[in-house]
Amino acid sequence: MTTPAEALGCPAFRRDHGVRYAYVAGAMYKGIASKELVLRMAGARLLSYLGTGGLAPDRIDADIRFLRDRAPADASYGMNLLSGWEEEGCVDLFLRHGVTRVEAAAYLQVSPALVRFRLTGLTREGPRNRVMAKVSRPEVAEQFLNPPPEKIVRELAGAGRISGAEAALSQTVPMADDLCVESDSGGHTDQGVAFTLVPAIAAQRDAAVQRAGYAARVRLGAAGGLGTPRAVAAAFVLGADFVLTGSVNQCTVEAGTSDAVKDLLQQAGIQDTAIAPAGDMFEQGSKVRVLRKGLFFPARANRLYELYRQYDSIDAIDCKTREQIETKYFHRGFDEVYAETRAHYLRVNPGEIVRAERDPKHKMALIFKWYFVHSARLAQRGAPDQRVDYQIHCSSAMGAFNQLVLGTPMEDWRKRHPDAIAELLMTGAAEILWNRRPEV
Repeated sequence: MTTPAEALGCPAFRRDHGVRYAYVAGAMYKGIASKELVLRMAGARLLSYLGTGGLAPDRIDADIRFLRDRAPADASYGMNLLSGWEEEGCVDLFLRHGVTRVEAAAYLQVSPALVRFRLTGLTREGPRNRVMAKVSRPEVAEQFLNPPPEKIVRELAGAGRISGAEAALSQTVPMADDLCVESDSGGHTDQGVAFTLVPAIAAQRDAAVQRAGYAARVRLGAAGGLGTPRAVAAAFVLGADFVLTGSVNQCTVEAGTSDAVKDLLQQAGIQDTAIAPAGDMFEQGSKVRVLRKGLFFPARANRLYELYRQYDSIDAIDCKTREQIETKYFHRGFDEVYAETRAHYLRVNPGEIVRAERDPKHKMALIFKWYFVHSARLAQRGAPDQRVDYQIHCSSAMGAFNQLVLGTPMEDWRKRHPDAIAELLMTGAAEILWNRRPEV
């Protein structure tokens, strides 16, 4: 018998993914959405994605093997696939391991690596590999609602990266099975409003599906700010086929971050976040939402971006400001930071150093971006001596959830698990919607 919570959202989503609820625990960078979190969700027949972004290939390989060996044979789970220079290697790894689900994030345009993943195994019966794309802009959503770009398909087929049969069928499917509309959220954010974005992209989806005549309807999800049953209920009322949570899962036993971070998150209120520059897209001015309470990271990160905008090189920064950054922010000199950064990029992406050696502003950007990597590492390690520099991606959903569970066993993060959070949010949303349903 189907429960009210199991009836929420799109039946095809639950059927195609083999899950109980139209609910997803989204990926979080650097393994914060850990293999233990994914395993816990898989055991409860709920969908989640491993946070592969920023992890070394050997670590991703080991985590996939861990899940393959321990998860139920029929469990549904996937891997995060971040846009960037590492994605080709990730797709190679996923295809080698038979991974059939990815959460595509931070894409501004569809890439050859993502197209290759999508089309590999495509037959007349449909795609083998499923893509859930996280989007926050209509122009990006449009790319995932369309079939793979024909130019990319031709190039992949010509290079033998996909078969002729897969290329021939490429225009019969959209790039994504599921499109998750991400409103103002923890981490990368365009600070969009769900009440505007979800209906607008739903209408865009309906028009695209009708125009293309796909065999299956692209499903629409909602993410951002989902920390209470009322918020989840509102997402379904807006027309979401499924919901995706992030911040609330970071404060669970299974999350791959430090106890110190979880202690801070447990104390967060709904106003305790701020907007800071995104380290991975620093030069472009992209933003992330982070925890602010008790931390200096947001103010310091914004100060670094202001300096980047103001100056053309590290040498142009006045001595007083330079000393402040080196002693209070970095706890080491710029030369030491650049030496570490240079050694890293010479191993993984030498072109960055070639550019930095001839462009002082790019060299400054690399030095400043070190702080963002460093601050995230401090948080994940729980370094006690530099706690004020923790970079913790977090939305107001965390504060809302803390308020919800105040005075219950789940007030303590040590009693929080991602599947239990899913149960609380979905059953609560169903009760709200069921009780408000008019009698016939």
